[in-house]
Amino acid sequence: MRPANIVTSVADVLAGITISGYIFGPEIDFLAIILLCLSTIGLYGGGIVFNDVFDFELDKIERPERAIPSGAVKLSEAIVLGLFLLVFGIASAFLYSMLSGIIAILIAVCALVYNKFSKHHPFIGPLNMGICRGLNLLLGVSIIAYSLNNSYIIAVVHLIYIFSITIISRGEVHGSNKNKLFLGAFLYALVIGVMLFFAWQKEQILLALIFIVPFAWMIFRPLFRAIQEPIGKNIGLAVKAGVISLILMDAAWAAVFGSLGLAFFIVILLPLSIWLSKRFAVT
Repeated sequence: MRPANIVTSVADVLAGITISGYIFGPEIDFLAIILLCLSTIGLYGGGIVFNDVFDFELDKIERPERAIPSGAVKLSEAIVLGLFLLVFGIASAFLYSMLSGIIAILIAVCALVYNKFSKHHPFIGPLNMGICRGLNLLLGVSIIAYSLNNSYIIAVVHLIYIFSITIISRGEVHGSNKNKLFLGAFLYALVIGVMLFFAWQKEQILLALIFIVPFAWMIFRPLFRAIQEPIGKNIGLAVKAGVISLILMDAAWAAVFGSLGLAFFIVILLPLSIWLSKRFAVT
């Protein structure tokens, strides 16, 4: 289920809730926030389980240590768990609103399409994965329906970031050529540039830099190491850092949209994700 990654999906939803302006309203329904967080936990966990289900035959060769090929979990058990998590995620979203439920269904469908069909396509696969994460951010934004109208561009930024991580991850098992890594670095820089532009527009540049600077350091440091020596281990570390750093990215969005308090709350998720990443696989 990749617990460390699930924490980053919760950060996405919290960032989306901040972007919607919900936390600045006169009344905050914490049950609504909890339902959307539970929804992303189920959706992300279920999507990852089915990633291993569909990769079962390949993992027997390339990653025999994973839960299913190692025999720790039966294939049938994994399918039941994956279905339960996806249904749980969709149901939690529908308990809040019809719109959130529809977005949850889209996330589940996109995750299954990625796992079964598009994963190994050099362009469609990363794009598909980026769409999943962009929709996850919009799941948080959907806490106020009309705020979706002004949030698609930020979801596209999330899409580009995840697209770049997925491009980089292509060489995780057998190594990679440097062109893909340079492309990932360019897209990382593009994402940071757009975030700085939003921060400048909203006159929150100094607050945003509190989170953007460590975010940039955390993603570029291992990526440059991988560019110098593009072997599987270094690429895996770059991918791991890129996934976990999503928490800092989400905290930066919260700061850009005027909630320094929630930004620091999101940052608290970072040590939890790092701790989990040392005990469970991230990629």
